[in-house]
Amino acid sequence: MRQTRSQGTLKKVFICAGEASGDMYGAMLVDALHAIDPALSCVGMGGSTMRARGFKALIHSEALSVMGLTEVIGHLPRILGLFTRMRRFLEKERPAVVVLIDSPDFNFRVAKMAKKLSIPVVYYITPQVWAWRQGRVKFLKHYVDRLVCIFPFEEPFFRKHGLDATFVGHPLLETMDLATRRKIGPDAKRIGILPGSRHKEIASLLPVFAKVASLLWARDPALRFTLVQAPQVELQTIQSLWLQDVPVDIVPATDRYDALRQCSFVVAASGTATFECALLGVPTMLAYKVAFLSYHIGRRLIRVPFIGMVNLILGKRVFPEFIQHEATPQAMAALGQSWLEHPDRLELIRSELETLPAMMGPGKATDRAAAIVAEYVSGTR
Repeated sequence: MRQTRSQGTLKKVFICAGEASGDMYGAMLVDALHAIDPALSCVGMGGSTMRARGFKALIHSEALSVMGLTEVIGHLPRILGLFTRMRRFLEKERPAVVVLIDSPDFNFRVAKMAKKLSIPVVYYITPQVWAWRQGRVKFLKHYVDRLVCIFPFEEPFFRKHGLDATFVGHPLLETMDLATRRKIGPDAKRIGILPGSRHKEIASLLPVFAKVASLLWARDPALRFTLVQAPQVELQTIQSLWLQDVPVDIVPATDRYDALRQCSFVVAASGTATFECALLGVPTMLAYKVAFLSYHIGRRLIRVPFIGMVNLILGKRVFPEFIQHEATPQAMAALGQSWLEHPDRLELIRSELETLPAMMGPGKATDRAAAIVAEYVSGTR
């Protein structure tokens, strides 16, 4: 039986979002919750986008910009301190519900805290346990009350394992205005660069991407490059890793959709950004590199044939994948050069992507997710 909360705490929703994509989805969720009940207090961990929407961040998610399995070890004291602050808040304030957004390595511990305090847990942007570490399904079944899924194959997977899961659609469809943006045509001489949002990721991949650009530019000086700067990444960091003789336009993340539509193709770090490119219909090659030990541990655990979400959904390698040692400037530049010389290959990829948006649900995914969260606030769940 759940412990009784005072009337004052019934209006609190604790949201825990890490990384840039989680911050974006969290900000949309905060807006949707306030539309349902303007009196709701949304608190917890979030980034700059969530904070701009009136979210009360006890912890800034920028403090959690860690990737990989082994890289976390060096940050353990700081991470443990964040957990202590969260636990104290949950014990004192007892929110009506805890909403976890992605970041399972961090959020699973938060789920345990909430379970111990008999606070219901809704997991939004569910962990990709269908891809690797499927043993985590047992954890979710024990510690999470409701799973809110954004990919169509997730709901049947979780329900097959006895979890309460609901597919609401993908929230990106609400932000992209695809009908308008697809009127923007690509510039054959413009190439996009998406180096990621985590500092470790950028440090690993941006020098590779810069060299790819250099190799392509050396063969055709008319080429131009557009690099998208993630919100929490400093301009100085990007400039220090880019090759200064290669022309590049650096655009903020807020302008990325129009900028990406103007690109003939994109070179990107694996993640949410590559799925955005897919929805926009922009051909993309993706790269993934982590520490040596992290890669070899993960390789033994992964149970899916592709890294890229678009490839998983479409069931084929539409976006080429360069993983770990394969992510070399020479290999990626060779593919880019073949695309530049044979634009029909880019057109084939664009045609493969045309069916993707319709597969992502009917729209208003965030409103559906907020309605589920609101059920726990009102006590109807």
